[in-house]
Amino acid sequence: MDATIQATITEGRNDGFWEDAQGRMVPVEKIKDIDKLRDSVVRELCEKAKEIAKVLADFRMISMSEVEAFVITSHEQYGKRVGGTKGNITLTSFDGKLQVVRQIQDSLAFDERLQAAKELIDQFLHSQLDGANDNIRALVFHAFQVDKEGKVSTSRVLGLRRLKIDHPVWLQAMDAISDSIRTASTKPYIRFYERNADGKLISISLDIAAGG
Repeated sequence: MDATIQATITEGRNDGFWEDAQGRMVPVEKIKDIDKLRDSVVRELCEKAKEIAKVLADFRMISMSEVEAFVITSHEQYGKRVGGTKGNITLTSFDGKLQVVRQIQDSLAFDERLQAAKELIDQFLHSQLDGANDNIRALVFHAFQVDKEGKVSTSRVLGLRRLKIDHPVWLQAMDAISDSIRTASTKPYIRFYERNADGKLISISLDIAAGG
């Protein structure tokens, strides 16, 4: 057992007492052997898991850097410089049996102009003397429903722009929706693939919970 694991096992324990889940100090002699063994197994495995997690985090950072460096080198072959890290990239080995895929995923959100868009949509719906199509009303209601965090679905709201409605108020509302879109966050992903005997690309899983 290495020093790190030993330090974790002895954390919160001194003078023959172990701290339990309620914060109480329990005399070691009062603790059953099976409880001590369970504690030891859990602590040792969790410490090893943290070590592996750090290795994976370092590998991810190195992989991202190497892909980015290659993309820059590839662009420079044609006298072009790469600006920023946007864009999905797929790199394939010479024999086509291995792939590295880097994906950049933007998380979209809306600013305060979405409320203006909603007011314009309501104005459009109320202006229809013969009554707006019930399907349109249902789509609007569904699009602006909020989740448990009070957020609307970006895909449903943006889907309203696909409706073919040629009315100045509606079109103004769609412009407001477009103007209200902003990138809330950007997250890069990197995945690895290998062709199996059937020629199908199979993910090289780094998730031990998935069973590999």
